[in-house]
Amino acid sequence: MWSANPNRQPRRPPQAATGCQSRRATGYTCPVARSHSSFPSDQPDLLSAAGHEPLRPLAERMRPASLDEVVGQRRLVAPHSALRRAVASGRVHSMILWGPPGCGKTTLSLLLARYADAEFRAISAVLAGLPEVRQVLAEAANRFVQGRRTVLFVDEVHRFNKSQQDAFLPHIERGTIIFVGATTENPSFELNSALLSRCRVHVLEAVSPEDVVVALRRALADVDRGLGSQSIAVDDTLLLEIARAADGDVRRALTLLEIAAELAVDEGGVITEATLLQVLADRTRRFDKGGEQFYDQISALHKSVRSSNPDGAIYWLARMLDGGCDPSYLLRRMTIMAVEDIGLADPRALEMALNVWQAYERIGPPEAHIALSNLAIYLASTAKSNASYMALKAARADVAQYGSLEVPLHLRNAPTRLMSQLGYGGGYQYDHDVEGGVALEQTALPDALEEKVYYEPVARGMEIKLKEKLDRLRQARLQARAAGGQGRK
Repeated sequence: MWSANPNRQPRRPPQAATGCQSRRATGYTCPVARSHSSFPSDQPDLLSAAGHEPLRPLAERMRPASLDEVVGQRRLVAPHSALRRAVASGRVHSMILWGPPGCGKTTLSLLLARYADAEFRAISAVLAGLPEVRQVLAEAANRFVQGRRTVLFVDEVHRFNKSQQDAFLPHIERGTIIFVGATTENPSFELNSALLSRCRVHVLEAVSPEDVVVALRRALADVDRGLGSQSIAVDDTLLLEIARAADGDVRRALTLLEIAAELAVDEGGVITEATLLQVLADRTRRFDKGGEQFYDQISALHKSVRSSNPDGAIYWLARMLDGGCDPSYLLRRMTIMAVEDIGLADPRALEMALNVWQAYERIGPPEAHIALSNLAIYLASTAKSNASYMALKAARADVAQYGSLEVPLHLRNAPTRLMSQLGYGGGYQYDHDVEGGVALEQTALPDALEEKVYYEPVARGMEIKLKEKLDRLRQARLQARAAGGQGRK
């Protein structure tokens, strides 16, 4: 059982490390001491431990006040990392912070302003338009003239359009602002190349459950900012359950803990399993429909099927269904898998995909999810071949290279007398009338391509039989043409 001891003298958490004090804490030195005055008087210092109202959310009150308090992101804020050295020395560069919700993007930007002894301004791309952007930039320019820089934090920066993103460029170039853009989406897809070229992209990861537990324990013990004065008792296993339910989001974990603590008042200050069950009843996993998480997971499902790994396929199918993915989308993608990665190695895969699609529409969830499971397992377990895909790709390459090659005369249609007189259809051999049902000496390609081979069956599944048959036919054609059309099978 982990609890805050009401009998011991509470230890005040360290105040935000600023100036030379912060440098000593991180192993760095600096010539000039920083102060809390780096934040404007008309905007509250979100990092200060003083003056926090009880009504403010726990997640906001417990926002890390120094780099040492940041949980997770060890690679990014490690003592000797490039970012840590730059931040601790006050030489902060413009950057893009890319990571899932609750991983510390806003906190890191606040710390950047403190360590750089700069003003902090934040705007949201969801709420702010171009006039607001211009106003903030104008204020930053005036501040720069007076010898003070501004850390401009732009949340959800990927939601800004091109003209809005371009508005930051000259100010970044002149050093008027230290631009910090936060995004949950892949910057290479969502941000202008001009903006990316002026910023360094830092990738933040979802915080592990173990690191989230560290943040929860800190909140339980902190008297000034956290729940230390309430003497909340909670078992370590329940803290870990909260951390796992938060799905890598520290902010969500602290919110869940705060709710549980409120309910625990009626339980003698103890967070029980029953209490936690109420709190976690409607928990959801990270799944951004149409976003980075979405496409990463469908990619994992497709590649699990391609690798003939039914266990992986089932897991990613379950993840996407759990996240609320439209089953019709999953059925469409699995039908593509049947065509692209299985093909003629098992033609039944396409038939099964279409049947499951129809069954889902008739049955509906949740029972129809079993049909999706059947399909995923079958697709992953059966033989694979992309031979038809590669054949089409090769043929398209020749079409692009050679252009509009003429159809051989014997393959042309001759619906009119004139066409017949011009030789259309002349010399065509009707395959059903020849011995064996195949006119071996008759070509099916333009003369420039001769008898080029596009389709190369693999030695898997039904394509084993197809390969044997086609190898025989291709060899017989070569022999027949070499004999001047005399040799027939």
